[in-house]
Amino acid sequence: MVRVTALRLPRRLGLRTLASFAVSPLLSLVSTGSASAHVKWFCAYDVAGQPRGLEQVLCPNFEWLTGLAIVCLMLGCLAEGTPLGAALMNALDRVTSRIRTDTELLVRCTLGFFLVSVWGLGGIILTPELTTDVAWISWLQLAMAACLISRRTMPLTGLGIVFLFSFATAQYGLFHLADYPVFLGVAVYLICQGLGLMPFDIRPLDIVRWTAAITLMWASVEKWAYPQWTDPLLAAKPQMTMGATPELFMQAAGVIEFTLAFALIWTPLVRRMSAIILAAIFVSAVFEFGKVDAIGHSGIIVVLLGIAADDARSRVRVRDAAWAPAYFGGALAIFLALYYVGHEALYGGLNGLPLI
Repeated sequence: MVRVTALRLPRRLGLRTLASFAVSPLLSLVSTGSASAHVKWFCAYDVAGQPRGLEQVLCPNFEWLTGLAIVCLMLGCLAEGTPLGAALMNALDRVTSRIRTDTELLVRCTLGFFLVSVWGLGGIILTPELTTDVAWISWLQLAMAACLISRRTMPLTGLGIVFLFSFATAQYGLFHLADYPVFLGVAVYLICQGLGLMPFDIRPLDIVRWTAAITLMWASVEKWAYPQWTDPLLAAKPQMTMGATPELFMQAAGVIEFTLAFALIWTPLVRRMSAIILAAIFVSAVFEFGKVDAIGHSGIIVVLLGIAADDARSRVRVRDAAWAPAYFGGALAIFLALYYVGHEALYGGLNGLPLI
């Protein structure tokens, strides 16, 4: 793999640029959707390479953007307890009723499309960069797609996904596969739905929702740790940055993705709106990056649609908004620590030996 040298972060966040993010957050969210294409599918990368230092990541730009994200999260929580929030929830219930009724069917159809597509491409384990020369892997994927036809055999597809995830982990290492825990969530969803199980009284949809949030929060940290991986992509598509520097754009892309991912595990309206925005971002990225992106992200898109349609309610209190900064900050600190400590343990402290 190609290793790219790190860039220097700007010392100041220009007022004009900051204002553009503050005044038009939705525009920033949609335009940053292009960065949601998984960089490892389109650019050279080096997982074992030295990530950008935390002293560079936690810069003034990062602080401004994170502060703005926390304010948006708190406002969302406060709005949820108002008549406006109740009206939005009721409207979402009506609009998404068909998706809610057919969530399992949509998941089965989409995963069937995904598995048949990777079978047709050949040489792929689960995602485009996880390649293999083992010929029977493709035929296993086709068999897994066939098992989705019946609800009774659906758990076999879930077990197949767990096997493929384990196989890929043995080939590429645990740190690389930390990008994709959503696959395990989908596997558990298929097994539990097929067998009518609800482990520890947790709904299968909630399990896959948490794994989707973990997947996207981890991917956000990677945007901060290795912004240079995206340099060739931004050079080829400079319009993606909206006139911002590549460094600021990747900082913003990571903060937006982390915030929306964290919102998936927050209050009902906040997580539903977050799922809608994330789904729109992933779909918009397909127009930029084509069928590879459509195939690779089809699974998480259908999961996000299921979350957006979920009508589960819980009482929202003012203290939810008050605690948002603490929980958000805690999640941010945990994922940064896990990423950097994990990388040092696997590629620094163990002299670059992959974990298998």
